[in-house]
Amino acid sequence: MEVWNSTLGSSFILVGILNDSRFPELLCATMTVLYTLSLTSNGLLLLLITMDVKLHVPMYLLLRQLSLIDLLLTSVIAPKAIMDFLREDNTISFGGCALQMLLELILGGAEDLLLAFMAYDRYVAICHPLNYTTFISPKVLWFMVMTTWIVASLSAIIYTSYTMHYPFCKSRLVKHLFCEIPPLLKLACADTSRFELAVYLMGMMFLIPPLAAILVSYTLILFTVLHMPSNEGRKKALVTCSSHLAVVGMYYGPATFVYVLPISFHSPKQDNILSFFYTIVTPALNPLIYSLRNKEVMGALRRVLGKYILPSHSSD
Repeated sequence: MEVWNSTLGSSFILVGILNDSRFPELLCATMTVLYTLSLTSNGLLLLLITMDVKLHVPMYLLLRQLSLIDLLLTSVIAPKAIMDFLREDNTISFGGCALQMLLELILGGAEDLLLAFMAYDRYVAICHPLNYTTFISPKVLWFMVMTTWIVASLSAIIYTSYTMHYPFCKSRLVKHLFCEIPPLLKLACADTSRFELAVYLMGMMFLIPPLAAILVSYTLILFTVLHMPSNEGRKKALVTCSSHLAVVGMYYGPATFVYVLPISFHSPKQDNILSFFYTIVTPALNPLIYSLRNKEVMGALRRVLGKYILPSHSSD
C-alpha cells in the first residue's frame, strides 16, 4: 500500500457527523446554537465566580475550572467544524490535526480528573463539615488544580506525539468530527496493536479510577444525607450532588465508550455521535445544570447585576 507524505506540509480531510447526516444544515444550526450557548453560559459562570467574593470557596473555584475546560474544549472543535461545513472545505493540516488532538486530549483528561476532585470536595463538605477547611485548604485546592492540568498535559503530549509519528496510508479521509486517536490509527500503515493497548490503558487510567472515586464518594454522601436531621439540609445536599452526577454521566458515558472499548469495536457513526455529545452537547449543558437549581449562583447573578448593570441604568 502506498504511503502519503505525512509531514507538516500534508493535510487530512475530516469527514464527520455533519457530512454523514441526512439533515446537515439542521445539525450545523444545532451545533452553532449549542456552541453559542456554551460560550455564553460558561463565560457567564466564569465571570460570576471571579467577580462575586461569596463564591470564592473551593466548590465554586473547582467549578470555575470546569467551566474554563468546557469553554476551551468546545472551542477547539465546534468553530472549525461549523466553518468547514459553511465553506465546504474539510481539510486540516498535519500540524493543525496534531494541535487539535493535543488540545482535546489535554482538556478531556483534565475534565476526567477534575470531576473526581469535585466529588471528593462534596464528600468532605457533606460527610466531614467540621474538618472541611483542613482537608480542602488553599494548598490542597491548588494541588488539585495543578495535578489536573499537569497530568493531563503530559499524557496528551506523549499520546499525540506517538500517534502522529506513524506513516499514514494514501487515503487522507478521517471519518470523524475532529482529529482523535481511534480514527487516525485506522489510517496508519504500520502495526498499531501495541499502541492501541497503550491507548486502552490510558483510557482505563483516566476514566476508571476517577469514576470509581466518584461512585465511592457519592455512595458515602448518600448514606450521610439519609441520616441528616434537617430536611432543608438534606434537600440542598441532594440537589448539589444530583447536578454533579448528571454532569459525570453525560461526560464519562461517551468518553468511556470511545477510549476504553477496543478500537476494533468502533464504528465511525457511533464515534461521531458520542464525540459530538461529550465535546459539544455536554459543555453547553454543564453550566445550566450547575446554575439553574443553585441558589448561590443565582444569588451571585443578582448581586453582580445589581452592582454593575442596574446602577448604570438607574443613573440614566
